[in-house]
Order: sequence, then structure tokens, then C-alpha cells
Amino acid sequence: MTDGELAARLAETAGRIALALRASGTLAGRALGDAGDATANAYLLAALAALRPDDGVLSEERVDRLDRLEKRRVWIVDPLDGTREYAEGREDWAVHVALSIDGYAAVGAVALPAQGLLLRSDAPPPPVARPARPRLLVSRSRPPEDCTRLARALGAELVPMGSAGAKAMAVLLGQGDIYFHTGGQHQWDNAAPVAVALAAGMVATRVDGSPCRYNLESTLLPDLLICPPEYEARVRAALAVKG
Repeated sequence: MTDGELAARLAETAGRIALALRASGTLAGRALGDAGDATANAYLLAALAALRPDDGVLSEERVDRLDRLEKRRVWIVDPLDGTREYAEGREDWAVHVALSIDGYAAVGAVALPAQGLLLRSDAPPPPVARPARPRLLVSRSRPPEDCTRLARALGAELVPMGSAGAKAMAVLLGQGDIYFHTGGQHQWDNAAPVAVALAAGMVATRVDGSPCRYNLESTLLPDLLICPPEYEARVRAALAVKG
């Protein structure tokens, strides 16, 4: 398998495992979320150890091993992005599988298992029509004030949604137009979405316009902007407005 095919296969299979666990009805609430995280993570780690044994791995659900810093190729995975949404029986959660090469998100797949969708960097979705009034994707439970200010400056509509991966992929799917986040993330929260978004021709950068870098010692990657190129100038101008 190519790296792209492997990323897609892993994300899709981990998603099916999580769905089957949820459908069993044996667990609920936090116990379900914890089990979903652990089970999907165990599968991803085992598969990567078998199929890409020489590559490094960074997973949200495993203690970080800094020997990854010595490797050019590092898989960055979030077995269950949106554990709360998953445990609540919602659809807006995701599985992230990305491959960082020389510090950049080169390959990625984002599964949206409850929606039956898989988005991948080696087969990105086609462009979609965009409305005149942009739609800004925000956290459904705690939209930050930065998003409110940006929406006001753009005259944008706020669209609440769950996990980071679900919001990022909603931009590609045409369910929203801008994903702007400043509330703090880690590399596993956005490596796969960034890889897929870049392959689809989207802007996918830090808020200041610099590229997203991966496989750094600190796992923090606190802010992110994903939008179509035609929105970028408007967003940058709105971000420059104070207050």
C-alpha cells in the first residue's frame, strides 16, 4: 500500500471499530468514550508497528516517545477526535491519521465514521460553490471570543459543530467556509485535517499565515486557519482589525 492508501485504510477501520463498540450498547458516557479511544488507538498502533515499523508515531492516546524526533517520517494520529460527541451518540466526530515528512503534513486521512465519509489527501474532494456570506465553523459548546469578533468583522454566519476534524472537513464538504481556531490544539488535532485540506487546494496555515509544522518536541500547535483561497484576503483583513 502507498502511504495515502494506508492512512485511508487505517482511519476507516479505526472508525468502524469505534462505531461497532458504540453500537454494542454495553457502555455509555465517559466509559464509552474512554473505551473508544483506547480500542481505536490499540488498533492503529498495532497496524503501524506491523506495516511501517521504521517510522515514528505520535498519538494522543500514548505517552510521547521523543525518539520520534530522530525520524523523518512520523505518523500522527488521533484515534477519536471528539470523544464527547462520540459518547453522546452524535455524528460530528472523526478519526485522524497523518504522516509527517520532514516536519510537514504530507499525507492524511480523516474519517467521519458516523456520517459514512472518508476524506483523504490522495483523493481530495472537488471544489464546491461558496455563498456570498461566509459561514464560520465554531465549537458547539464553547465558541471563543476570537471567533465571535472574526464573524462580526466578516459579517459571517456562525455554524456550531463538534470535533476539530469534523469542522475542518466541513469546509471541504461545503457545510461551512472558514475554520478558525485559537483556543489551543495539539499536533494530532490538526495534522490529518491540514494534509487533506492542503491536497484539496485549501488555505491551511497558522493564524499568522505561517505553515503548520509537525514532529516538534512540543506537541502544542495552538491555532489554525482553514478556508478556500478566495476567502483568504477577506479573512486576513478581518483579523487585522482590532477590537
